[in-house]
Amino acid sequence: MILSILVASSLIHNSIYRKLIGETNDDDQESYSSNVRFYNSLIHTIHFIIPFIINLCSVIILIKKKANKQKHFNEKQSYKTILLKQIRKHKHLIVSPIVLVLVGIPRLIFIFISKCMNSSNDSWLFLAAYFISFIPSMLTFTVFVMPSKFYKNEFRNTIKRYRTNLRKCLHPFS
Repeated sequence: MILSILVASSLIHNSIYRKLIGETNDDDQESYSSNVRFYNSLIHTIHFIIPFIINLCSVIILIKKKANKQKHFNEKQSYKTILLKQIRKHKHLIVSPIVLVLVGIPRLIFIFISKCMNSSNDSWLFLAAYFISFIPSMLTFTVFVMPSKFYKNEFRNTIKRYRTNLRKCLHPFS
């Protein structure tokens, strides 16, 4: 809840300073002021980089802690060997944030190069960039859940529970 409030409040400037400009009065067109444009770019960069850093640090901490636990149970193997096994076992957790960042780079680039749209002729570029920005969110399931046996099983069990509950609701006396 707090994270949602922070993100929403950091993006509120967009609705305050954005202006819709008609094509008939091209001389009066204004974009964001340089300060608002800088703030906009900074906020979007922070929203792009911080989750990546948090995900990557979390994975590194998880793998190191698991390797430390395994070292206590298996003192015959070297820490390096155990660590490499843990990295191989959890490679999907390392690859996932990297893939999401790579897919999100076009959106970040677009934020830095975008300017006021002067005509409807280049509106396809803005529309394409808008839809591209949704790709990382749409890939979250594919990148995080599908490669993991645990999460995939949990997903399947959750779907089964929902189906069972839905059947009970739709047919309460059957």
